Amino acid sequence: MDEQEIIETALANLKEHTGIKGKFIPPTDRHMGDGEVELGLVETRQRLAVEIKGEVKPYQLPNIIKKATGKPFLLVAQKLYGATKAALREKKINYLDMAGNIYYKHGVYLIQVDGNKTGDERKVATNRAFTKTGLKTVFYFLLDEHALNKPYRETALMTGVALGNIGKIVEGLKEAGFILQMTDRTCMLKNKKGLLDRWIAGYRETLKPNLHIGNFKLPPETTTANLQDRIGRHVKNALGGEPAAEIMTGHLRPEIYTFYTELTKPELIQDARLIPDPNGKLQVFKKFWKTDYPVTMGAYIAHPLLIYADLVITDDPRCIETAQIIYDQYLKYEFEQR
Repeated sequence: MDEQEIIETALANLKEHTGIKGKFIPPTDRHMGDGEVELGLVETRQRLAVEIKGEVKPYQLPNIIKKATGKPFLLVAQKLYGATKAALREKKINYLDMAGNIYYKHGVYLIQVDGNKTGDERKVATNRAFTKTGLKTVFYFLLDEHALNKPYRETALMTGVALGNIGKIVEGLKEAGFILQMTDRTCMLKNKKGLLDRWIAGYRETLKPNLHIGNFKLPPETTTANLQDRIGRHVKNALGGEPAAEIMTGHLRPEIYTFYTELTKPELIQDARLIPDPNGKLQVFKKFWKTDYPVTMGAYIAHPLLIYADLVITDDPRCIETAQIIYDQYLKYEFEQR
């Protein structure tokens, strides 16, 4: 569903349920973002900068909060879940969803409507780019978009994805609007930030659960350094999430230790002497990439993109804060230059 349809439906439902009239003012230049909304209240009209989203994920909140700071602002979304609405209200950020549910605070005015439901939502066919194998390939393209123009056989080798699937995954990206065809033989990614957000959602819901090897007890007095010593400092293993973020930023003390490995569960138990524990704070996942990244401060860690994803999907404010630091330092230029 496009942004125009989202905001027009949201304003129509707002009027139906509350009598409040809203007018969307499309952007006339790039500094206006998604445009503005003018709301007609009892004694005044208020013009607000607007941000239009599909389904808002918790990890997107820091960027939304940043955009809302210092100006009248309204987030308009196709769908907002209860926890997301609560987080927005806590930060005094106005929002409106497509069903006409609204939180709006300005001066003496406070309007809050909840409980409205939308009609049947469109069913979206599965896109091969966002299946388990597709997400592995998209990760590779996000790290090296020149790979889009390499032979499919090379991409299959680097991702471990069957050769016959690569073309279908690329077509899926084209259908979703994330590939710009330059010539008959060359193309490039477009809307890379949008693709990153879409990838993170798929990673959270589809890929990462499939990679989970198991949880284990943390050995006594575990630190990020001695954990790598125990399991092995080599390219088969990589820290992710909180321990990797600790190394990169010095800003976070890990509570959950995320580890990616090519080792099997029996090898982890026998060779690394790890003890399985369903509630253990050492969470081990299968390493799904072939490319090796530079050793950082003596540690093998995952790419900043994956570490960022690991942090934002926790929905933990301290992790999301650190994720923003990593994004600003390592990813922002690459994903916001176009």
